[in-house]
Amino acid sequence: MKKSLFTLALAAASFCAAAQTTPAPVAPAAAAAPAGYADMLGATIKQVTSTGDAAELKALAAKLERAATVAPADWLPRYYQAYALLINVFQSKEDGDAKDATLDQAEAALAQARQLKGDESELLTLQAYIYQARLGISPMQRGMKYTGLIYTALGEAKNLNPANPRSYLVRANNVYFTPAMFGGGAEAARPLYEEAKAKFAAFTP
Repeated sequence: MKKSLFTLALAAASFCAAAQTTPAPVAPAAAAAPAGYADMLGATIKQVTSTGDAAELKALAAKLERAATVAPADWLPRYYQAYALLINVFQSKEDGDAKDATLDQAEAALAQARQLKGDESELLTLQAYIYQARLGISPMQRGMKYTGLIYTALGEAKNLNPANPRSYLVRANNVYFTPAMFGGGAEAARPLYEEAKAKFAAFTP
């Protein structure tokens, strides 16, 4: 039973990867950027969403930071910079302090994307994902603080855009990794993964 749920989780995650790999439309503000900017950004996003190498993710985050200086009115480089740094934390072998420092950088990039009036549902979902990473560094000490923050951010993201599939997947993952004694675990997460899978199937970028 648990194996079948894990398979479902991987299926949902593959939908997520496909959605993230498809470059989001470049914001109108990017029109003033140099020729080739949109292609460069799209290629970099594909690299970010197709690698699990921590060092490469850090390098790509730096590349996206440079892209943000080329098109300072476009929120997408900052969004994907934050995403690259977040995934680096999940893949990294560094200690908790180093991971927190990387997440500080991710949140700074996310704050800049928010100042540029990016898609708030996507930004809130990524914020919840960053909170999950913070929680994962020290679950026993951080559970009370970050669990509430995660669900608040996801609730706001869903209210803004009920069709956004990523908020459903992040919620499902949160329940899956919550101990059963606190209402989480595989069986509790099953219907949430099913819902996330359906949302990804219906999603139009």
